[in-house]
Amino acid sequence: MKLFLSTLPGNVIGCFKGRMVIWHLTAILLTVILVTSGFDWRYFLSTRAPTLLTCMFPAVVIGGLLPFFLPLILIALGSLTGSAGTKVVGWAVGQAELIGALVAASYKAFTGRVHPTWDVGLDLSHNFRFGLLRGGVFWGWPSSHTTIACAMAVTVFTLFPKQRWLGYASIAYALYVGLGVSMTIHWFSDFVAGAIFGMVIGVVVGKSFLFVATELALDNTVETRLPRHHSRF
Repeated sequence: MKLFLSTLPGNVIGCFKGRMVIWHLTAILLTVILVTSGFDWRYFLSTRAPTLLTCMFPAVVIGGLLPFFLPLILIALGSLTGSAGTKVVGWAVGQAELIGALVAASYKAFTGRVHPTWDVGLDLSHNFRFGLLRGGVFWGWPSSHTTIACAMAVTVFTLFPKQRWLGYASIAYALYVGLGVSMTIHWFSDFVAGAIFGMVIGVVVGKSFLFVATELALDNTVETRLPRHHSRF
């Protein structure tokens, strides 16, 4: 908990610092292109197949529940097994998700984008309500589901450089969630922007906690080797 709180302010700032600003501007520019070109609307029309929607809608539920339970499970498992590394991963994932939720909510508070409806005859993809809280913080641009899922996935990918299968599995989960919500409750550009914001957050948080995780791994290595060293005397 101490590590979570001590690194939180710096990591929030880090998501908007230096080269990271370029990625925020890129997300905004891509959104403008996808909206003004009509791609958002065409994508929406092309993904109305009932079978496709049935396969993708679970992403809304999974993307909402897993981020809540996963950090708690990791922290509890680490406490029960005495694994400090597992707890660090739990706190890292939790922090990435929290920052992701805050970043997405902040953008939504000022953009107020109208979300898609099931009425395919009405093009709402261009509708933004710029201002303060004109559209709330739960709907609109960017996708919170995608931002949080990508932040979590990139954090895991960064923390496990030698276990790439774990990172790839996390990224596959994030893609399913992002694409799933882009076909159901969000526009495609909401997914794209959320993915970019999430990756930025994941890189910042992952690198921040990677140092701690590496130190713990080194300490565990020393501890396991000490008895063997002393047994020679």
